[in-house]
Amino acid sequence: MFPEFPKKRSELPEAYQSIYLEHYKKNRAGATPASFFSNRMERWLHRKVAADSKKGVKRSTLEIGAGTLNHLPYEENEPYDIVEPLKEFYTGLPELHKIREVFCDIDEIPASKKYERIISIANFEHILNLPEVVAKSCLLLDPTGTLRVAMPNEGTPMWWLAYNLTTGIEFRLKYGLNYTVLMKHEHVNTADEIEKVLAYFFEKMTCSCYGISKQLAFYRFYECSVPLKEKAKRYLEELP
Repeated sequence: MFPEFPKKRSELPEAYQSIYLEHYKKNRAGATPASFFSNRMERWLHRKVAADSKKGVKRSTLEIGAGTLNHLPYEENEPYDIVEPLKEFYTGLPELHKIREVFCDIDEIPASKKYERIISIANFEHILNLPEVVAKSCLLLDPTGTLRVAMPNEGTPMWWLAYNLTTGIEFRLKYGLNYTVLMKHEHVNTADEIEKVLAYFFEKMTCSCYGISKQLAFYRFYECSVPLKEKAKRYLEELP
């Protein structure tokens, strides 16, 4: 069904490896002028994902790819678990006390555990085995739960312009390196590929764009409901 997966990540040159973690943390924290501007725009992603929050109603939530926990200020739901393989991103952060459980991989989560919400912000474009992760998310969702995914509009001219005219310029001035190399290493999936995977494992799906249309937008948001659990099980059983 998905012959292009799992993807392979391009090798990151040594010059990029030495500054990768520092750049990521500063970028997520909005600690540079360009990333501050980008983070202001990214508020749309966080607000769309958290838009289903209802005052006084707490729903069990799993965030995939929580990174530096920068989505937590937008959330009121609990209990709140996260999947994040890089401990360096969240270790020592004051927001960590709001997290019930931390998993390094979605495979660590017991099959008996169920969530009313599974969310992800600017992460699905990074995942090499995306169909597998989405299938497992289906099985972890309560039947009435939703998968809420927000992402950069990777694979479109608008997204290329967005990062090249902001972070890309700053990155070249600071490090003397081409930011596109880092983007190609990090963003292995396009927004259209992500949509195709989501549509396969969920009966209902709606899309919102931060822009005019899917091709003329900076970001996309998907709300997926009615998880097709039997289809997810079959897909996982057929994996090599």
